[in-house]
Amino acid sequence: MPSSTSDASSTSQPAREMTVAIQGAADDRRPARKPAICPTDDDSLMPLRERPRREIDRQSWEYVAKTVVGPLDRVKILFQASNPQFAKYTGSWFGVVTAMRDIYSADGSRGLFRGHSATLLRIFPYAGIKFLAYEQIRAVVIKDRSQETPLRRLLSGSLAGTVSVFFTYPLEVIRVRLAFETKHDSRSSLSSICKQIYNERPPAVNPGSTHIEASSLSRVAATTIAATTATIQHATPSSGFANFFRGFTPTLWGMLPYAGSSFLTHDTAGDLMRHPRLAPYTTLPRSSTSTKPSNPDKPAQLKYWAELATGGFAGFVSQSVSYPLEVIRRRMQVGGVVGDGHRLGMIEVAKRIYGERGAKGFFVGLGIGYVKVVPMVAVSFFVYERGKVWLGI
Repeated sequence: MPSSTSDASSTSQPAREMTVAIQGAADDRRPARKPAICPTDDDSLMPLRERPRREIDRQSWEYVAKTVVGPLDRVKILFQASNPQFAKYTGSWFGVVTAMRDIYSADGSRGLFRGHSATLLRIFPYAGIKFLAYEQIRAVVIKDRSQETPLRRLLSGSLAGTVSVFFTYPLEVIRVRLAFETKHDSRSSLSSICKQIYNERPPAVNPGSTHIEASSLSRVAATTIAATTATIQHATPSSGFANFFRGFTPTLWGMLPYAGSSFLTHDTAGDLMRHPRLAPYTTLPRSSTSTKPSNPDKPAQLKYWAELATGGFAGFVSQSVSYPLEVIRRRMQVGGVVGDGHRLGMIEVAKRIYGERGAKGFFVGLGIGYVKVVPMVAVSFFVYERGKVWLGI
């Protein structure tokens, strides 16, 4: 009997080895899943069905962040657009406090949040489109780790920002116009400001009113200028939905460095924080980041201060490189209610700003921008990353 048992045992051992070999060969034939390049790249790390929950969680925090900085945002718009009543306060932090005090004295707390309703309406589509577009564009531009270059990161973020601002820009114009309005006799509601913007029509240019000296220009040149002016007026919509896209050109030019540098800086700073020499001090142990088994391909979660630092630094860099174009955009957005109502191009507005204040005019309100953007972007990226852990994604 013992002999038969040992024979059966010796016979089953090769069979088990053959089964293991077959299973190993089958595993080798399976295509190996490429590791995730960053925490937002892999559907196995962030399934598509989980993304709505992640977006709702992150955007709820953006509502809170935008509300906290709402008063500063309105003062910044008044400064950037050179509102006649508040231009005297620009250039110092004391002026910011004085401007907020004057607004509160005239209109109460509601005055500090004028235009905030349009801001809240814009948050969900803007942020949702931006982060969704970033993930999809990044998956196309950066296919594997060998393509993980700063230029590709910058391109992915820039294109994502461009897509998001295209779909939400009319709400941005409405927000700025509401915040810029300071008249006390009548206050425009959200619907009335939309009607006002839609029906605005710039005054017609009279070619004959332009003084042209015969010694400087010939009659043929004068006729050409008049014909060109008439053609531009005929081709450019003078009213209607086109009014909601005033300042769109500098917005696009500004979004390229703003969104691009924001994502690039955040990803690059995150890689630096996860460097082997810094990782023991900046990252969380994998066992403490989630109740689910940790995925070795998923980058380690940063500690709260490291995540906030990378996001805040991304906000600082993006605000710095794009701020002059933001000032130009603000001046163009309020073009229908200041001056003679003529639509000015990007270059014309830039010349006016430089003629009024010099190079400093392009950085009016930058300090307020830092106070607003740095913590907001830090919290946004922090909740974006932490939300995936809290929701078990």
